[in-house]
Amino acid sequence: MGFHLPLIFALLSLAAVALANHAAQPAPQLYWNSVLLNTQMPRAISELLHPDSTNEEKSTNIMNAVGNGKPTDLIPLGAGYGIQYDRLTDNELHYKNVTLYFFEKDIRPGATMNFQFPRNSNTATFLPRKSAQSIPFSSNKLSEIFNHFSAKPTSVEAKTIKKTIEVCEAPGIKGEEKYCATSLESMVDFSTSKLRTRNVQAISTEVLEKGATMSMHKYTTMPGLKKLAGDKVVVCHKQNYPYAVFYCHVIKPTAAYVLSLKGDDGVKVKAVAVCHLDTSEWNPKHLAFQILKVKPGTIPICHFLPTDHIIWVPNRKSG
Repeated sequence: MGFHLPLIFALLSLAAVALANHAAQPAPQLYWNSVLLNTQMPRAISELLHPDSTNEEKSTNIMNAVGNGKPTDLIPLGAGYGIQYDRLTDNELHYKNVTLYFFEKDIRPGATMNFQFPRNSNTATFLPRKSAQSIPFSSNKLSEIFNHFSAKPTSVEAKTIKKTIEVCEAPGIKGEEKYCATSLESMVDFSTSKLRTRNVQAISTEVLEKGATMSMHKYTTMPGLKKLAGDKVVVCHKQNYPYAVFYCHVIKPTAAYVLSLKGDDGVKVKAVAVCHLDTSEWNPKHLAFQILKVKPGTIPICHFLPTDHIIWVPNRKSG
């Protein structure tokens, strides 16, 4: 019996370490690991589970959590009604003109375009699903929500909270399936249910060099362009809110790509581009049509996803 004791103790020690590691993981990560066995977690999600010390300090400040309250921060990029173009100045419109929208034919090795990949300023982290469900998320409960987050009804923070909820409650465009996920667990459930498989990829745009400058640069598309599987994708856009909320919607027909970009400053970016193949239901005054000088339904329109947005697609091996 004594001969086996060291082995038994070793196995018990390994089991204790495994249990400790399991217990140390946030509940949303445990859910991800149990449901998405073959899916790597993108940075846009993992950094909301394990924020660095700087982000943890910021997340205690509701102003940092909800952003600066600008209208353009509140509307999900690529949604049918798009950015609130009517509130942009001429300078902003010119700025957007070199950053937002482009044609599918421009997605090719050697193509260049000016772009900016800013760091995520919205540091709000995920709550476990049970915690998120215990907090009202409805325009009928605004007073209760403001009290919960100690936000004065006339403050910028309160207006931002109200606007995000309004965006979530607004009807989608024809054919759009939309949902605001107030937890990572609910985002996983919505995305996998719409794609009808748990064998999925979740991908975000990532700047590959830490400490890189986030100003405007000219980027060149490098070899290695990858078209993602399927014409049905789920895109989730981070919203301004005291905790992590994502506006998710099914977009079809759609083409999605992962590009390797290299900036004129040497910085490399893994960029996700989404191309909307049918824009016939979009508002004719949508910013994309102003920028590209085309009409709804005439040609696919593409844009990069910001670094805090996620695209969900079936794995190519999905049955």
